[in-house]
Amino acid sequence: MNVSRREFIQITGATAAGLAVSGLGFDLSPVKSRAQMLKTQYARETVTICPYCAVGCGAIVHTGKRGAGRVINIEGDPDHVINQGALCSKGASLKQLAENEKRLLEPMYRAPNSDKWRTVSWDWALNEIAKRVKATRDATFTAKNAKGQVVNRTTAIASVGSAAIDNEECWLLQAMMRALGLVYIEHQARI
Repeated sequence: MNVSRREFIQITGATAAGLAVSGLGFDLSPVKSRAQMLKTQYARETVTICPYCAVGCGAIVHTGKRGAGRVINIEGDPDHVINQGALCSKGASLKQLAENEKRLLEPMYRAPNSDKWRTVSWDWALNEIAKRVKATRDATFTAKNAKGQVVNRTTAIASVGSAAIDNEECWLLQAMMRALGLVYIEHQARI
């Protein structure tokens, strides 16, 4: 038998491909297919905004009707004008933000010069924050500047807003900060 080098390579390649394909176990008999039930079929659907960055991507959160409102699934909102259903890696991991056994559910406090955190009540934490804001504002409040102009401000406190709040909440937050006399008011969307 007279086989050229090219023909030998073709025959060898075809034989190897045939052996590889035959090892996959092709079965040409009819197959019954079954539809899988979606885990979100009976879930409650809520539209929300991703809290991670200033973009404000829309997300759809599915929570179980039975199961104390636990999050089942989070996906991008295809009807949202910004992300049109797509989510970045942080947005895709939103479920871990809500369903995480290591998530803190109570405020923690670490005293100055201490290396230990302790659990405190919400009432204590909010009262302590209010006391410290008032003390700082009172100690640093300027009613008039050097020219005698009324300024009613404090430069010792600053506010950085959140991308997780909507326009109305943002307006309320900045109105409250201005009422306190803050000058340095910023929002995450501008940073």
